[in-house]
Amino acid sequence: MIKKPLIDNQIRGEKVRVIDETGKQIGIFSLEKALELAREHNLDLVQVTEKVDPPVCKLLDYGKYLYQLQKRGKGNKPKKSELKSVRLSFSISSHDLETKANLVKNFLEKGDKVRIELPLRGREKGLSDFAKEKMENFLETLKNSISFKIERELKKEPRGLTIIISK
Repeated sequence: MIKKPLIDNQIRGEKVRVIDETGKQIGIFSLEKALELAREHNLDLVQVTEKVDPPVCKLLDYGKYLYQLQKRGKGNKPKKSELKSVRLSFSISSHDLETKANLVKNFLEKGDKVRIELPLRGREKGLSDFAKEKMENFLETLKNSISFKIERELKKEPRGLTIIISK
């Protein structure tokens, strides 16, 4: 939330330092004279700083000024990267592997981290070498389309294999 500056009759102070819309300092005027000057230019008198004596006021369009403050406030937030998850199956076909690689590529281009899972069930757990080969094949397919770095190495977990990658 942006703290709204004081405008026109909300300004408290007998004298104010006035700056015109181009940023050039006009001088120090009484509040009444400054308000009159703002009305002549069809603009608002907006108090920019209150910490100094006399307070600094600018002649400008209040609506545009608020809009610029809001835009400036929004631009400062860094994008938070999320952890996306993609699940492969033990018996995935080569075309499906390419489709999943395109999905992971899109996530990486947006700046997200991706956890690639290959769950193993029943007898599949005994064929973990084949599953590792399947995962490496997927990473090779992905490497052809986009460069990435491995955040966490390929790891065998109770439910299968996982790896975390990022751009």
